[in-house]
Amino acid sequence: MMDEQGLDGMQILPGSQDSFSELWASVQTPSIATIAEEFDDHLGNLLQNGFDMNLFELPPEMVAKDSVTPPSSTVPVVTDYPGEYGFQLRFQKSGTAKSVTSTFSELLKKLYCQLAKTSPVEVLLSKEPPQGAVLRATAVYKKTEHVADVVRRCPHHQTEDTAEHRSHLIRLEGSQRALYFEDPHTKRQSVTVPYEPPQLGSETTAILLSFMCNSSCMGGMNRRQILTILTLETPDGLVLGRRCFEVRVCACPGRDRKTDEESSTKTPNGPKQTKKRKQAPSNSAPHTTTVMKSKSSSSAEEEDKEVFTVLVKGRERYEIIKKINEAFEGAAEKEKAKNKVSVKQELPVPSSGKRLVQRGERSDSD
Repeated sequence: MMDEQGLDGMQILPGSQDSFSELWASVQTPSIATIAEEFDDHLGNLLQNGFDMNLFELPPEMVAKDSVTPPSSTVPVVTDYPGEYGFQLRFQKSGTAKSVTSTFSELLKKLYCQLAKTSPVEVLLSKEPPQGAVLRATAVYKKTEHVADVVRRCPHHQTEDTAEHRSHLIRLEGSQRALYFEDPHTKRQSVTVPYEPPQLGSETTAILLSFMCNSSCMGGMNRRQILTILTLETPDGLVLGRRCFEVRVCACPGRDRKTDEESSTKTPNGPKQTKKRKQAPSNSAPHTTTVMKSKSSSSAEEEDKEVFTVLVKGRERYEIIKKINEAFEGAAEKEKAKNKVSVKQELPVPSSGKRLVQRGERSDSD
């Protein structure tokens, strides 16, 4: 019993008396060549059984989505470019009534619209664009000192909105395929929608734009003028056509359009109507006596004292009008001097019951 058990009472298994080196030598391991041969046979079986070689490639829809990226130019191009497809825009005739929510001025090339109200824009092409073409809308500031700034909604309107793209000023309504982008370099925002050919009986394709902030919003546009750039692009982002127009988001589009158009029709140097200029106060002492005047005489004198400003284009015309004015001034001075002389030559009127004796004439008492 002592031979089969150890000192601590544990049973010793048979064969455990061999050393570790003898045990390791008894283990047989395959060679490297054998392992490589078996791997090649296994890989060949997978290929023969229809192994998908495109297993690790991205889906086509993900590739197309990533390829449509907004332009990364810091200073965007705002010139019109119809391109080979004759890219044009049309706007509905809305007039300048106070009730309109959106109206376009052909004279100013400017869209007037209310906050969050849709503005239909018709797209016209001369021929069919490439398959998968998209329309992109981007907002930029008009003035040079602001063109590098990103046009965003004001913080007040952003906090009231729960949409994922709530910071975007422009939205494309009526389409579930609209995609919103933000350039990683310039942070400029844009929205795209796939181009759809015109429906039967129509030559244009309509899109619905909405502007989600007023032009006067503090922290947003802050009364800065903006431009909307509409581009026709390929799925890879190549620009095929471009159209630009100014936008003003306000409470009364019809009224503001009418006011701006009336202001633009006036002369560049100033308004057509003459403005009255206040006459400088006289340095002479005020009159101590009060003289009663009729309304007609007082109004006539006031009109004579009014000073008007006339805008003249060209040096030659200015010199002619200046000479005419000097002639009138000279005539007026002469008339005043003549009136003063005539007043001095008038004889005093005698009191009642007495006759004025002229020089060389004797009185009745003589």
